[in-house]
Amino acid sequence: MNFTYLILILAATIGGGMIPMLVKRVHPNLPIYLLAFTGAFLFGITIMHLLPEVYHELGHSAGIYIVLGFFVQVFLQQLSHGMEHGHTHLPGGNHHHVAVMPLLIGLSIHAFMEGIPLGFHYEDRSALPSLMLGVMAHKVPEALTLITVMMHAHQSKSQLWRILLIFSVITPLSAILAATLGQQFHVVTDSLVYLVALVIGAFLHISTTIFYESGTRHHELSGRKVMAIAAGIALAFVTLIFE
Repeated sequence: MNFTYLILILAATIGGGMIPMLVKRVHPNLPIYLLAFTGAFLFGITIMHLLPEVYHELGHSAGIYIVLGFFVQVFLQQLSHGMEHGHTHLPGGNHHHVAVMPLLIGLSIHAFMEGIPLGFHYEDRSALPSLMLGVMAHKVPEALTLITVMMHAHQSKSQLWRILLIFSVITPLSAILAATLGQQFHVVTDSLVYLVALVIGAFLHISTTIFYESGTRHHELSGRKVMAIAAGIALAFVTLIFE
């Protein structure tokens, strides 16, 4: 377990959440392009590093758990209303009566799932640092969107900080829990690869949804968004030098 990675993820989450609290007017295109870039990067990391690892460990049965993970994320999206891939519009369009708790529960479960692969031991030594970069990058727009929605729900400043700090520690704590239990209990060690496969499915759902949906009018792929996606994929290729 590399605690430097977890500190970087914690800092990225807090930094992303602080943007809407400190910047009076965030450019509306910033979350769109940031999400496109980080979503493409996470997609590339998942395909290039995580998929080979779980197929090596589980064989063809890995696909079953990946598909299950995809639809677990579909379910979680019903709670979070897609905040993990940039959605800020909520049912009814009335932010004065936002059901805050289901949103936080859905996004917190997703954040916990993100931490599980960080506690897994990979044969590919480049997988863990690459995954850390992918999760860290994704945390910035994720936290930005969360705090933006909470501000629209008229949460007080102290509540915003409380929400941000609690949300920020979930992924690092999940990674520590997975690594610690994996070292102490063989049944957990054997189960982690199945959980990683589930998380891969969730990552694939989130990243591909970002490509075609989040923040764009009529869900189109603008030229700038395509450039952001291309930059994210290119950076994912760069991580192959870690091997």
